[in-house]
Amino acid sequence: MKVFKAGAAAAVAAVLALTATACGGSSDKASSDGGASGGKDKIVIGIKFDQPGLGLKTPDGKFSGFDVDVATYVAKELGYQPDQIEFKQAISSERENLIANGDVKLVVATYTINDKRKAKVDFAGPYFLAHQDLLVRADDTSITKAEDLNKKKLCSVTGSTSAQNVKTKLAPDADLQQNPGYSECLTGLENKALDALTTDDSILAGYAAQEKNKGKFKLVGLKLSDEPYGIGLKKGDTELQTKVNAALKKMVADGSWQKAVDKNFGPAGYKAEPAPQITEGS
Repeated sequence: MKVFKAGAAAAVAAVLALTATACGGSSDKASSDGGASGGKDKIVIGIKFDQPGLGLKTPDGKFSGFDVDVATYVAKELGYQPDQIEFKQAISSERENLIANGDVKLVVATYTINDKRKAKVDFAGPYFLAHQDLLVRADDTSITKAEDLNKKKLCSVTGSTSAQNVKTKLAPDADLQQNPGYSECLTGLENKALDALTTDDSILAGYAAQEKNKGKFKLVGLKLSDEPYGIGLKKGDTELQTKVNAALKKMVADGSWQKAVDKNFGPAGYKAEPAPQITEGS
């Protein structure tokens, strides 16, 4: 009986070990749930959580915006349904780290393609061409070009390259004020404590299109820089890059891209550039 019990105990231990191994084989990394391993359980995509019209997480836990629509379409073409997508917040300073660490499979977060970033990650796309612009009050006719900001109060977020671009190159006498977030700039703009807000026109259009802001603001329509948005992915993953590029081309061809533009930016009267040509990976 003792021998039998010992044998049974060993068998149970073996079964438990196998079970533990099977259960412990997954992690929260993108590589194990639709990431590098190619599993089809879910895909983790980095987006902005605080940009209306582009990437916004609402209090009820839902997501909306152009980047969200692009990410959802691309994920579908990769074999994932909407309920298999996990959106992860990708603040600007963390986007490269999220990709390099395998925390996300893709980053779709107003991610401008440039050489500095391409040294660390690869891109698919671009899927959208934005430009730096100015947002002013709807009834303001005094600002029609960047130079008109001299002696006026210009707002952007702390550390913004857009604001510094205006201050150093275009309107050196502008009174630059920097706030932690765009919402504070909008409040100041509305109550006339500020004269203009600057960042990418797509971001400005997203804020202007919000229900609470409709009719209050307008874009000046300047093109102070080119900002080609790409989808960030792990460096060297050419297979994924090719698949994402194919998905973006299909999104444009079947009309889904334009529908997403109209839905997310239309209420602001923002005239987006046509879909740009794919340049990455070609």
